[in-house]
Parts: sequence; C-alpha cells; structure tokens
Amino acid sequence: MTPEIDDAFDAIRAEFGPDSISRVEEMLAPRRGDERHPLQKGAKWILPGLSPTPWHDPYGYPELAPCVNALEESHRAIKEELAAAWTDHREVFSDYEHHVTRQRDWQALYLYRGGALLPASAASVPTAYRVLEEFAVDTGTICPLLECHFSTLLPGAAIAPHCDLWNFSINLHLAVDIPEGSSITVAGETRTWEEGRCLLFDYSFEHEARNDGARPRTCLLVDLWHPETTPPERRALVALITEIRRLMGEK
Repeated sequence: MTPEIDDAFDAIRAEFGPDSISRVEEMLAPRRGDERHPLQKGAKWILPGLSPTPWHDPYGYPELAPCVNALEESHRAIKEELAAAWTDHREVFSDYEHHVTRQRDWQALYLYRGGALLPASAASVPTAYRVLEEFAVDTGTICPLLECHFSTLLPGAAIAPHCDLWNFSINLHLAVDIPEGSSITVAGETRTWEEGRCLLFDYSFEHEARNDGARPRTCLLVDLWHPETTPPERRALVALITEIRRLMGEK
C-alpha cells in the first residue's frame, strides 16, 4: 500500500476503532486459498464476510427501500422523460464503456459519474435525477466509486458473461421500458424485468443480459453500497480505490 492509503486507514481506525476496517485489510492480504464462489472468480476484490448471494430482495434492506420505492413510484414520469430524450435529444446518449468492453448497441445516459451528479442530465430526465439525488446521493447509499445511468440495449444486443470488479457494491435496476424477449442471467439464474419494478443483484457474480425484443430495452442502473458494508469500510474502500485509480492514471 502507499503512504496515502496508510494515512487514510490510520485516520479511520483512530475514529472508529482498531478493528473497524479489518475486513478491508483481510481483502488486501495475500490469499491463503480462495474461498470465493466459483462464479465470482472474475472479480478483482471480494470483501470477506458479505453474504455470497447473487440475487437480493430489493425491498429487504431498510437502507435501500426508500430509493427502491421512490423509483418505482416515479416510473411513469421516468419512462416518459426517457422516451422524449431518446427521440429528441439522442446526443445525450453515448456508447456504454464497460471495464471489459465498449458496445455501440449498448447506449447510456449518465446521471451520476466520477463521484458526483451530472447537472446536465437534469434537463433531460428531471424525475430520475431528483429521485437519485434525494434518495441515493443525499442519503449516502450510492457508491461514489461507480455510477448511475440509463442503460439501453438495442434490439439484438447481448452483453457477454462477465464479473464486475468487486462485491462491496450491488446493482439496482429499475425496469423502465422492457420489450418481450429481454432477460438477465446472474450466477446461472435467468430472470426477466417487470416494467416499473426493481431488481437487485451482486454483480461480482458472473452475469449477462440480452435483448431479443423488437425495441430497445432500458433500465435505470444505480450502483449502491452493499448494505452489509459499514461506514468505516466504505470510507476505506473509497480511499483505496481512489488512490489505485490515481496511480493507474485514471480520471
């Protein structure tokens, strides 16, 4: 680790106690055998002690339920605003750049990125922006290391099986516009989205998605802290990943 990370970890221990980030330290220690689930092998970091559950109940966590409920209650307005943006302001969408790929048939409209809301998106999708700000950003449930965006798969598009980088955040999907023939598979279990409802899953497990429908499939994706992580762990993880990205020259 670097002096910057050491200093950040020391400050967290001084505030929260010497064992407050022991799981983060264990994650960084050289492995003595790999206890992770076989379908998490592609993830870079696995924070120990988190429930190894691919699919989560989106209504099962008091910390996350207000965001889930607010998104679902606002679905109609969110869908209408998204449709208008797609028709009249296609320039606000871009090819989605995942850490493993970039696809032209996978379009994104970002609301939150680089640890901050993107005010320009408020003009195109004001309802989603407002709900995100009030129920995810202001509450601290969004993971500032990641993002929130509308994810649009064009007809015939498929996202190949992959694992995301870690398990200490989880992915919330609000099903905005769902054609028949679209599906998502996580850890070998395939589900379909129900328009206006949310799905929640741990994307450190291998997952894939496809749209075999006749029109674009759009979900609003929100990267949230895994509810089993603690405030000191979240601070330590932000310090750690931010410093790693700095060293790698990432913006």
